[in-house]
Amino acid sequence: MKSKVLPTVCLLLGAMSALAQDVPAMLKAADHFRMSAENLEVDTLVQVMQVDGTPDKERRYKVFVQANRQSLVLMQSPAEKGQKLLMLGDDFWLLMPDSQRPLRITPMQKLLGDASTGDIANLRWADDYNGQTVNEERCEPPRTASQAAPAEASYPCLHLSLNARRKGVSYQRIELWVGKARLEPLKADLYVLSDKLAKQAVFVFDKSSAPSLVTEMVLTDQVSNHKITQVRYLSRKPRQVAAEWLNPMFLVRNPPLD
Repeated sequence: MKSKVLPTVCLLLGAMSALAQDVPAMLKAADHFRMSAENLEVDTLVQVMQVDGTPDKERRYKVFVQANRQSLVLMQSPAEKGQKLLMLGDDFWLLMPDSQRPLRITPMQKLLGDASTGDIANLRWADDYNGQTVNEERCEPPRTASQAAPAEASYPCLHLSLNARRKGVSYQRIELWVGKARLEPLKADLYVLSDKLAKQAVFVFDKSSAPSLVTEMVLTDQVSNHKITQVRYLSRKPRQVAAEWLNPMFLVRNPPLD
């Protein structure tokens, strides 16, 4: 009897280990739907909607997402013009045009609505999270901005449970659902350090059939006002910025950046 049980247990453990080892590759594949190049310039529009769907506020950002967990965000709207946000690994700085000192901030500091500094500056999961596959499930299929939610969940997907590798990220735990065939991100539950569900995210694509690019991330607050924040990626193009652009002491001089 033992001789039959032991091989079975070994096979199950081997399968579980294989699933865990596949998660880094899955995350890299999922990241590619948001990051189409290693170094990228992303024109981003953030819009906050009331619970009834009426518009509230909006802001425009030019985001330079660079390799090695580095990002620079230039604020474009009149109310924030001249302000900059710099992410270097786990360190975040806010640079004000009338200040000679960069201000340390956290990745959870709000920019507008439910969009935090980490939501705007960081578009990769593979660098920040470990995880495991929880289950194969049925999800709503990929949708575009013009599509309403489907009546039923009929799309094969994988449920991944992710835990942060470090404390300097926006969310310490993410429950992420990706398409089984293409590994495109479909939705996510986002948990803060206290393990409280802070937001739910839904990802919108360029096309519903064979999607290739996330065009929008829709965040719904789960703590207080339940407002909806739409993070729309208006354009992307490969761009590697000069090294000094990623130096906070250079940025406090308010140099022209183009």
